[in-house]
Amino acid sequence: MIGKCIKDLLQRKVAPLDILPQRDLREKLVDLVMGGVPERIDHEMSANFQQLRSLFLESKVDDVNVVVFGGGTGLSNLIGGDSRSPFWVQDPFSGLKTVFPATQAVVCTADDGGSTGELLKELPLIALGDIRHVLLSSIQLSRLQILYGMSSSQARDAAGALFSLFNYRYKQKPESVDALLAIACPQMEKLPVRLHTRMRALVDWLFSDRRLDAVLGRPNCLGNLLIVSAIYSDASLSVSNDQMIAEQKQLEQATYNGLVSLSSVMGVGEQAVLPCTATQSLLSFLYVNGVEIAGEHKSDSARRGYPVDRVYTDFCAPPHVYPEVLASIEQADILILAPGSLYSSLIPVFQTPEIAQAVRANQRAMKILVSNLWVQAGETDQSIIDPERKFYVSDMIRAYERNIPGGIGGLVDQVLCLSLNDIPASVFQDYGLEGKAPIYLDREKVQRLGFLPLECGIFSRKLLDEHRVIQHDPEHFAQVVKALWLMEKHCGDGQTANVKDADVSHVPGGALKKPVPVSSVRYQALREHVETLSLKLNVELLPPLTDSQLRSSLVDILWLHKDIPLEHLNHIAGVHCVSKDLWHRSQKWDQIYSFYDPVDQLIKIRSDQFLDHGRLEVAFLIGLGESLLGRYAARKEMSPLEAGGVVVGKIFDLFLAPPEERDCYFIEKDLSLYLTLARLLPHPQQPNRFTRVINGHEGFTPPGLMFGLYYAWYLDNRFSSHIEYKMAIRKIERADMISCQIESRNRRQDLVTFFREVVFAKERALK
Repeated sequence: MIGKCIKDLLQRKVAPLDILPQRDLREKLVDLVMGGVPERIDHEMSANFQQLRSLFLESKVDDVNVVVFGGGTGLSNLIGGDSRSPFWVQDPFSGLKTVFPATQAVVCTADDGGSTGELLKELPLIALGDIRHVLLSSIQLSRLQILYGMSSSQARDAAGALFSLFNYRYKQKPESVDALLAIACPQMEKLPVRLHTRMRALVDWLFSDRRLDAVLGRPNCLGNLLIVSAIYSDASLSVSNDQMIAEQKQLEQATYNGLVSLSSVMGVGEQAVLPCTATQSLLSFLYVNGVEIAGEHKSDSARRGYPVDRVYTDFCAPPHVYPEVLASIEQADILILAPGSLYSSLIPVFQTPEIAQAVRANQRAMKILVSNLWVQAGETDQSIIDPERKFYVSDMIRAYERNIPGGIGGLVDQVLCLSLNDIPASVFQDYGLEGKAPIYLDREKVQRLGFLPLECGIFSRKLLDEHRVIQHDPEHFAQVVKALWLMEKHCGDGQTANVKDADVSHVPGGALKKPVPVSSVRYQALREHVETLSLKLNVELLPPLTDSQLRSSLVDILWLHKDIPLEHLNHIAGVHCVSKDLWHRSQKWDQIYSFYDPVDQLIKIRSDQFLDHGRLEVAFLIGLGESLLGRYAARKEMSPLEAGGVVVGKIFDLFLAPPEERDCYFIEKDLSLYLTLARLLPHPQQPNRFTRVINGHEGFTPPGLMFGLYYAWYLDNRFSSHIEYKMAIRKIERADMISCQIESRNRRQDLVTFFREVVFAKERALK
C-alpha cells in the first residue's frame, strides 16, 4: 500500500512530491512524516499526502531487528533518551526501543575515567559506565507491564526510582545498606516487589562480598556497582580477583550472566544490552605529530594542537566477542552507528575482531551512520586534511576508513545528519563559548565517497526552546529510521550506496609488541612500588602534606599516564622535598624545580612545588624522565672555545661511564642515539665521548634535563612550554622552510619517534 501511494504520486506530470523542497525522495518523505502535510495545496493532493503519512505512522515494525553500536550518551539517547539527564524521568519510554521493541545495543567498553576508572583500579572487569547508561535507557514500558502487571503510571514511577538508584554517586563509603538506599533512592517502594527485592539483594552483596571491599570504599556510581554485584554474585566466592584474571572464561561467563539477569528483571530484553567484547582493553591515540598517548579519559582533556591520526584498541588478552552479539548482527534488519565520540566509542567497537566482519557479512540490512552534532574536544576539533578548519562529515568517514581494518566499505550505506536550518544563531554562540562547534554536512563530498546523505531536523525542539540545548530527539530519530525502513521495504529499487575509495590508507599496524597489562594488576603494582619509595617532606609545607597523601598523589599521577611502564620506576629510590632556602640549583636558564640525583637515586623537588598537584605532577615526571638516563655519565666538562685569541663559545664534553658501571635504562645503541638526537656529536676516536659546541654566551639544555623535559612533554604537552615551543616548527609547511629548518624539523620528529618507540615501547607489529 505504501509503495502504491508513492508510485501514484510520482506518476503525475508534475509529481506532487516535487512540491516538497527537500533534495531527494528520502528527505521529502521524512519531512512529510515528521512535519506533516504542506499547506496551500489542492484537496486531492493533500488527501494523498495525508494517506501516505498515516500509513507510515500506523505501520508496525515490532518484528524488525535493530542493532545499534556506540557508547555513552549518544547510544543511550537514541535507544531511549539520555538516562543521566534529569529530564529523562519525564519521558522514559521513547526512542528506538518503543518504535522497534527488538532493539539491541552493542556497547563500547574502552572508557577508563570517572567511576569506571575507580572500578578498573581494583577489579579485572571491562568498563561498565556506558553499559550502565544504556541499560537504564533500554527499559521498556511493555516489558515492565508484562513482568509486573503495572499501569503506565506505575511503570513511570518505577523508571524514576531506577533512575535515582543507577545515577546516585557518593564520595565516602556508605555506612550500611539501609543508609545507602535511604539516600540513593528514597522512592524504592515505587519498585514492584520482585524488582525491589533484586535491587536490595545486589546492594547487600556489595557489602558482603569481601572481593568488593576496595571498590565500595572508593568514590563511585551506584549503578556501576549494581552491575558489578550482578556479575560477582554469579561468580564463585572461592575465586579471588587475581584468579579471575587467570580464569578468563569464567569471568566472561559471569559478566554475561550478570548482565542478562539484571536486564531481565529491569524490563530490558535479556540480550538487549551487551558489550562489544568481554576482554579489557586500552585505547591509544596517535596524533599526526607522532605522539601516541594511551587512555580514553586522558584524550578527553588533551590539547595537542594536532589532529588524531590513528586510534588503536589494545587488549589485555585475545578479545572475546559473545556469540550472541554476532548472532544479533547476523539477524539484524537495521544496523545503526550511533553518534558520540568517533575515536573512543565507535572505532574501538569495529576494531574488535569479528564485529566489522559480521556487519559486512549482513548484506541485506539497512546500515545508517548517525553524524555527531558537535565537534569533540581533543578528537574531532581538527581535520587531518586541513588542521585550520573544523571537522566535516566527510572527515568522519575518512577516519573510519583509516582506522577500521578493511575500511568502511560494507559498514555504512546512509549518513543521517542534523539539519541546522531552524537553530538560532544565538544558540550556536552559546555553544561556541564552551568551545564547541557544529559538524556540518559537506553533502557533495559525502556523495563522492559513495554514501547517501540525509539531512533532517532530528533534534529535540523542547530542549532547544526550554533549555537552549541541542540534542538528538529519540522519538523523532526513531520515526525517521522507521520511515527509511518502510521506504526501503516498499520501494526497494531506490537509491543504494556505492562506496568508493576514500583516498586514505587503512590501518598500518597491529598490536603492541608488548601486551597491555590488566588495569587492576598495573594499579596494584604501582601502589606496591610507591610504598617502597623513601619520602622526605618538610614541616614548612602549608597546608601540611603527609607521607600517605604524597604516596596517593604519586600513584594517581602514574595511573593517569598509562604510557609509563612499571620498568620506568626501577631507577628511583624516593622523592625528597628540598626547602627553598636550601635550593641552590641555578635557574639562570630554566624554571625547573626538580631533578634526579643519580648519586642517591632520589627525585628532589623544591618545597613550593608540593603545594599544587599540577606543579607536583610536572616536577615528578621531569625527574622520573631524568632517572632513565640515570648514572650514565662518568664526567662532564665545559671548556672555552677560542678563535684568534677571542673566546667565541664553549665546548661541552660528555664522557660516558663504562657500560658495566652505568645505572641506565637504555642499552648502548639507544643511549648513543638519544645523545646524537640531543645534538651531541660522537667523537670519532673516543666512542664514549660526545661533544657539543655552544655559541658565544648562550646557554643550552643539558641532555639529562632535556630528556626529562621531553619525557614530561610527551606525556602531556602542557607540562613543558620549552619543548612545545621547539616542536612548533612541525606546524610550518615543509615547502616554506629553508634547509636548516628542515634539518631541525626532522631531528625533532626523530626525537618524537625515539620517545614513542624506544622510551615508551610503542612499537607495533605490522599486519
